[in-house]
Amino acid sequence: MSFFEHLGELRTRLIHACAAIAIGAFVGVGVAKHVIGFVMKPMVVALQAAHLQDKLINTDPTGVVSLVINLGIYLGVVIASPYVLYQIWLFVAPGLYKHERRAVAGFIIPSVLLFLVGIAFSYYVILPYLLRFLVNFQTGLPLTPMINIDEYFSLVLIVLLGVGVIFELPMVILILSLFGIVTPAFLWKNFRYAILVITIVAAIVTPTPDATTMLVFMAPMILLYIIGIVVSWAVLRRRSGKELARQGAS
Repeated sequence: MSFFEHLGELRTRLIHACAAIAIGAFVGVGVAKHVIGFVMKPMVVALQAAHLQDKLINTDPTGVVSLVINLGIYLGVVIASPYVLYQIWLFVAPGLYKHERRAVAGFIIPSVLLFLVGIAFSYYVILPYLLRFLVNFQTGLPLTPMINIDEYFSLVLIVLLGVGVIFELPMVILILSLFGIVTPAFLWKNFRYAILVITIVAAIVTPTPDATTMLVFMAPMILLYIIGIVVSWAVLRRRSGKELARQGAS
């Protein structure tokens, strides 16, 4: 294909991807009101556990409309993401060798699964604990929690996406291992430095100042790093096996 043919192909894929996102956003806006209750549930449960009023507030006349639209767009991106990834694949795959296509396909599915597992872990484990701490921290003070729905939604989005990205750590280590940039021996030797980096990252991303919440963020990152060491070891073992088989064949 010539340069302009590539541009034409890229334009076609972009149009299809944007159309899919638009359709997904339309569907997302339609179901957003039902999803809002699901997003609010951890906050409501935390308020109920503290025997407080389990209602969130809206201080902007257009706040609910903006929330529904924003949530619908996010849902639209999620709904359309498989088709968008497929369009990216259709554009990239013709320029790859067969083994490269298998490798890329092998990366996409685990990456998506890890991201979804990270979102689920943050929603069902991290977020409830975090919200309970934030609500109970006000105990004994002459304050009445009045949680703004927009600010709460922003907090939830940061936590979910942040943890989802963190769960991609094994895939990052896998890619670095495939290129020979890191080895399991290197990862294990620098384990204590990794703990230091994880502690700093957890301190930055943790929205509360207490050490317990920071440990809740640190625990999965340390586990993911250890899983990354195992993945790197598997890559090195497979590579060594191929080299021995090649030497035996020669």
